[in-house]
Amino acid sequence: MSRILVVEDDRSILTGVRDNLEMEGFEVFCAETGEAAIEAARKKKPDLVVLDLMLPDMSGFDILKRLRDEGSDAYVVVLTAKKEEIDKVRGLNLGADDYVTKPFSLIEFLARIKAVLRRGPLKDEGIRKCRFADVDVDFVKFEARKKGKEIKLTPREFHILKYLAENPGKVVTRNELLGKVWGYRNFPATRTVDNHIMRLRKLVESNPSNPRFILSVRGVGYKFVPEP
Repeated sequence: MSRILVVEDDRSILTGVRDNLEMEGFEVFCAETGEAAIEAARKKKPDLVVLDLMLPDMSGFDILKRLRDEGSDAYVVVLTAKKEEIDKVRGLNLGADDYVTKPFSLIEFLARIKAVLRRGPLKDEGIRKCRFADVDVDFVKFEARKKGKEIKLTPREFHILKYLAENPGKVVTRNELLGKVWGYRNFPATRTVDNHIMRLRKLVESNPSNPRFILSVRGVGYKFVPEP
């Protein structure tokens, strides 16, 4: 049973979303403020977060950023009255997985929730470990070390690095990563891949501004070179 955290300050919407998700068999938790949402995400470890952008104490964008900064790899479906494309792109760039605008069709909303959850985790096949320079990564245990010290990668970052490491020297496009790691079938115009690569470089590269291992291929994507 998937666990879903619903973050919404409008009681009528919150109640309707909660009741319908529970009728579909999901375990549902609720929060009406940003701080309550962050605390619930830490304690409950939801599989998916339904996130309103306009809350009384903080922006949903700030909540999303904090969740990702703290390593949460929960799927996030943004539910908001903001319809401007710039807001949608910003949410996707911060790590949202889908975006539903109010007013919304309940049938479509539930279908989107199920579609996101169907992506599921990546299969545990392929390489199990990887070493390059002073970095050691165990993809089975989700552990990474640099110069013997643990570095904190999110599950998403492990999956990105694993896919790149399984294709050494090959140019991997952004859409390929969105498909293989995020599970997208339609590819939005988003910098979310670039943002994740940027953070990954900060953790594994000695000089992130001049990377040795995770290289950019301008206009195309990225290439992993374990032995430059």
